[in-house]
Amino acid sequence: MTKIPFETVVARHGTAVLRVCRAVVGIHDAEDAWSETFLAALRAYPQLPENANLEAWLVTIAHRKAIDIIRGRQRQAHPVAEVPERPSTLGIPGATDADLHHAVTRLPTKQRQAVAYHYLGGLPYSEVAEVIGGSAEAARRAGSDGIAALRRHLAAPAENPRITTAAPAHPASRGARP
Repeated sequence: MTKIPFETVVARHGTAVLRVCRAVVGIHDAEDAWSETFLAALRAYPQLPENANLEAWLVTIAHRKAIDIIRGRQRQAHPVAEVPERPSTLGIPGATDADLHHAVTRLPTKQRQAVAYHYLGGLPYSEVAEVIGGSAEAARRAGSDGIAALRRHLAAPAENPRITTAAPAHPASRGARP
């Protein structure tokens, strides 16, 4: 069995990698993370075993490139005088998923990563755990908590600056009488 051409790898997995990059670093840096991911993958592809899980391999590279971008952002700010006239539409959420994308970006880091890698990248929780650190159960819990927070946020949108992971406190839920 021979390896598939790298162009085919990009065509098959490019969209999933872009979704992961967008969820981790945001809209504006997603294309850079995507490009860096596939440049690194292209260099390493000849040494990759033929039976390797390409999607897991690419998501791992994307995670590392996204972390590099986040670290770079923390080191120095790049203010801009104006927004580019014609932004790229690749990786930018449409009107139908703008609220969801906004909610995902407000999740705590581990939850955002677990949601991105499992639900957008298609990785099993055991591989999500390898990428973000911790156990498969912890990754599963982070993903579950993230999805629950997204459901709460989207079911009752509010002007909250950050999505909370705790359930709302109701007197009835604590055994108190109304």
